[in-house]
Amino acid sequence: MDKYQQSQKNKIFKEGTHDPYRMEHVSGTALCPQCGALYQEGNWTWHIPESTIVGDAEETVCPACRRIADDRPAGTLKLSGKFLHDHQEEILNLIHHTEEVEKAEHAQERIIKVVEVDDTLEVTTTGIHLASRIGHALNAAYKGNSHYHYSDDETHLTVNWERL
Repeated sequence: MDKYQQSQKNKIFKEGTHDPYRMEHVSGTALCPQCGALYQEGNWTWHIPESTIVGDAEETVCPACRRIADDRPAGTLKLSGKFLHDHQEEILNLIHHTEEVEKAEHAQERIIKVVEVDDTLEVTTTGIHLASRIGHALNAAYKGNSHYHYSDDETHLTVNWERL
């Protein structure tokens, strides 16, 4: 087996990664006392089916609320450039709108915080999908240069976006 084949085999058969915020499957249903999301059939959702008896649900803090409390993001966006400074309000509106759309469908995808650091804007998220979606929305709306970097265990995504 040559080096290329071995590297491909390593990628295909790599061991499972450990994400401390990923929940083990709860038998039955669970309800997050902080945000009201419902865990049922392996997924967290905002939509509570009429057939669900919420009183029987186990109270469990969801992974997104735990990440927010611990300030441990799964996604980080770092935005920079003169265009950001000139259009910051529009860009923030796009970021928050993208979060609302994503959060409505996926209860675990939320913004943790938005912070200005020097000449950059840093947005942290509870999930990698929201960070990716915001990065793609920025590219679609405003162009610019972006770079996506996943951690080795693929539990964190950093998106760097810049437009001069």
